Amino acid sequence: MLLCLYTPSRFSFSTEAILPNPREGNSSLRLGERTTPKTSAMALKTLSTFLTPLSLPNPKFPQPLTKHSLILCEFPRPSKSRLSAAESEGTGAAAPSPGEKFLERHQSIEAAVKLILKDNKKNKKKGKPLKASSAVASCYGCGAPLQTSDTDAPGYVDPETYELKKKHHQLRTVLCRRCRLLSHGKMITAVGGHGGYSGGKQFVTAEELREKLSHLRNTKALIVKLVDIVDFNGSFLSRVRDLAGANPIILVVTKVDLLPRDTDLNCIGDWVVEATTRKKLNVLSVHLTSSKSLVGITGVISEIQKEKKGRDVYILGSANVGKSAFINALLKTMAINDPVAAAAQRYKPIQSAVPGTTLGPIQIDAFLGGGKLYDTPGVHLHHRQTAVVLSEDLPSLAPQSRLRGRSFPFSSISDNVEEGALKVNGLNAFSIFWGGLVRIDVLKVLPETCLTFYGPKRLPIHMVPTEKADEFYQKELGVLLTPPSGRENAENWRGLESERKLEIKFEDVDRPACDIAISGLGWFTVEPVSRSLKFSQPKPTETAGELLLAVHVPKPVEIFVRSPIPVGKAGAEWYQYRELTDKEEEMRPKWYF
Repeated sequence: MLLCLYTPSRFSFSTEAILPNPREGNSSLRLGERTTPKTSAMALKTLSTFLTPLSLPNPKFPQPLTKHSLILCEFPRPSKSRLSAAESEGTGAAAPSPGEKFLERHQSIEAAVKLILKDNKKNKKKGKPLKASSAVASCYGCGAPLQTSDTDAPGYVDPETYELKKKHHQLRTVLCRRCRLLSHGKMITAVGGHGGYSGGKQFVTAEELREKLSHLRNTKALIVKLVDIVDFNGSFLSRVRDLAGANPIILVVTKVDLLPRDTDLNCIGDWVVEATTRKKLNVLSVHLTSSKSLVGITGVISEIQKEKKGRDVYILGSANVGKSAFINALLKTMAINDPVAAAAQRYKPIQSAVPGTTLGPIQIDAFLGGGKLYDTPGVHLHHRQTAVVLSEDLPSLAPQSRLRGRSFPFSSISDNVEEGALKVNGLNAFSIFWGGLVRIDVLKVLPETCLTFYGPKRLPIHMVPTEKADEFYQKELGVLLTPPSGRENAENWRGLESERKLEIKFEDVDRPACDIAISGLGWFTVEPVSRSLKFSQPKPTETAGELLLAVHVPKPVEIFVRSPIPVGKAGAEWYQYRELTDKEEEMRPKWYF
């Protein structure tokens, strides 16, 4: 680099006055020689000394000149090969000085440090384990990743809408095409192998949904596990610890508003705790709730706030157990005192009777004091009736109003049944069809034995002699016996392939012997002696004995034999509370409603 200095017209300086003679061996700077920042600084310091007015000699010393004097100092750039003095002399463009290089390098390093600190700050925030990926925008209704390529797949959004929302950073407010159809009553399943579908590119599998919950085992969280009181055994998720790990669990029983009128919830709460204890599941507490009437929701909120302790809260349960409806009820109740929950109500998960409505974890900012609320995909269970019926028949499996027991042989019966035979033999040698999904053959019971069914009202119940049962089923399947609905669907129906023979022992005719629960449908209670006959007829001679039934269901559907649930006014009369020891009382979870 050439440093050009113009001196005032009165003074002139010799180059030798500034730079030592190149011939001297102790020269600190020579023209045409490579310099270092240190030698450059020394040269500039020497130059500044001569230019300082205080350092000027007697005014008589300088000789007046008529022209300006030019002082040239060259600081060549470092190069791989050393240049001679002759080659370095020239009049080309000036290269940056070492000082400018140093300043430029210092500024670049300072900018890099700021950038690194900024990235580290972002990475520190991102370093926390993510429970639900925010890298890909998802539908707020079902949690499916948004996409614009396949119209039949979950998460589809019109390309123009997607680009517009993306431009304005509003992808979190987008509802996919499938959710819009579900919100208008359409029945669109998206889980392969369920609802009568064999699966395809537009479906996700139940295993994929389970995989989305696998991180819970290694995550510190509070689990709120939901169970449907109508399908208690089928929706219980006995192996929930495989998903939740050692995280604390709050058990919430939903849809208690569907229980028959005059049901004593004190009896129901004790029955649920007893059933949970027998399944060897440790829970913090048990809550009886209704998302429709908001019964028990306040108690759940209090328990969550008490046990959350800064952790995220996951709503967990089997498919179609009512998780999205429960979250909406939770937000509605919390919104009264919490502005964060009130804001979250604007983008609520979609509710539908279709199992598998939620396809991915949905993050909801619902708590003012930190921590997130997550709606999770339902755990699909192959042993429920919802896994075998077609999508158009799914609404018929979901009760919409209070259950009302339908008792046999005293309810309306088929034309194929002779009343005289019923009075003599009772239900012996008869078969009862619960829609086209269940068949009960009565092999041996007391003449006074009664079966009372609790389930969806849309499923008709018919009773015929067992010898005519096969013919009746083949003739009326899809017509009187639905689901499946329609002749076409009946032709493709696999039938009631699984049979289970039950030996039911009873020791007290004053209370039901047991419940027979059909996974995904409901239950029927077995009364050795009907309560209505106890007051009109003499007391039966048999006070203990054995009943024999054969229950037929589709092959994957499970049948549970359990202690009878105390529903209705009569339930509170015969239900007996078990006496507990002090240790059992201490270990037993509390229940609330």
